[in-house]
Amino acid sequence: MFIEVAKRLQHTEEYYFSKKLREIDELNKAGASVINLGIGSPDLPPHPTVIETLNKYAALPNTHAYQSYKGAPALRSAIASWYKKYYQVELNPDIEVLPLIGSKEGIMHICMTYLQEGDEALIPNPGYPTYSSAVRLTGAKGVYYDLQEANAWLPDLEALAKQDLSKVKLMWVNYPHMPTGAKADKTFFKDLIAFAKAHRILLCHDNPYSFILTEEPSSLLSIDGAKDVALELNSLSKSSNMAGWRIGMLVGHQDRINEIMRFKSNMDSGMFLPLQMAAAAALELDEDWYTSLNKIYQGRREKVYELLRTLNCDFDDTQVGLFVWASVPASYQDGYALSDDVLKQAAVFITPGGIFGSAGQHYVRVSLCTTETVLQEAIDRIKAKI
Repeated sequence: MFIEVAKRLQHTEEYYFSKKLREIDELNKAGASVINLGIGSPDLPPHPTVIETLNKYAALPNTHAYQSYKGAPALRSAIASWYKKYYQVELNPDIEVLPLIGSKEGIMHICMTYLQEGDEALIPNPGYPTYSSAVRLTGAKGVYYDLQEANAWLPDLEALAKQDLSKVKLMWVNYPHMPTGAKADKTFFKDLIAFAKAHRILLCHDNPYSFILTEEPSSLLSIDGAKDVALELNSLSKSSNMAGWRIGMLVGHQDRINEIMRFKSNMDSGMFLPLQMAAAAALELDEDWYTSLNKIYQGRREKVYELLRTLNCDFDDTQVGLFVWASVPASYQDGYALSDDVLKQAAVFITPGGIFGSAGQHYVRVSLCTTETVLQEAIDRIKAKI
């Protein structure tokens, strides 16, 4: 029996990594033992206190019921305190904080709350593919703004202002940027806020990488007037090694939080309370946690630099975040060609930059989510085979 899928899915493909993992699994079954340096899923555990808190609350008899759609007060307060301590952002935990079952969920919630057919949304190229798919699923149109290495991977706001923005309702931004690792300073954030106000655009800032290999975490909401035009997504996936726990957050003006709650409350029934309490414990960790985490990533990043030099790739060593972004040598047509060659010859997978948009076509991305020992093995394989 043939049943046609909904129109919203007819031009939405399966997520690239979902397909690639199946291909790698088949290679492994054939004995390849592929080293996967593609996906940014932290391999390190959360802090022991976080595990202890989860176990403590999971063992209680009264923590297994449905939870509030708004999240537990303890978690909302922890989020607000975390934002105050590390970002210097004041948030009212009762009305300006919304815990999420992962920030990827929040991307969809925002799009479904504000977009419909006839609307447009600005999307970075290169950028996180979920922005594009979430916009497309609403029936709205994604309008891509190109990011270029020559402009430090920041959008050209003057050029954007000259376009027809009359149908644009929201703009996706993401700094520290994924996949390029580019940083944005307060001057740029101020210009971005002014741009959004001038064109009546809701800024949606996706901010999960601000603690990874950065000197100082930053938030778009630290800029005066940001709450008037901006929402910010954040996550414990990267900064607390809790990717599989699916714990994120949305922060912003009370009106925006309430509007998104109208959609979210129809999609889930709240997060498991022991998870929320463990998340609160993670947010209460001191700076030593982030320092120790980054020390590990610094060592790994040096190994990735060595791997990329072995492949004759060029990269900016000031980039931050959980990946290293690099341009491929002229001997390869694009990042896909390099990625396929390394996988075929050395059984090492690195991500082709083209999956993040046409502006990433001649780049590759390597994850820091594996040990220095495994990275050295990848280097040795590449040196031996390529």
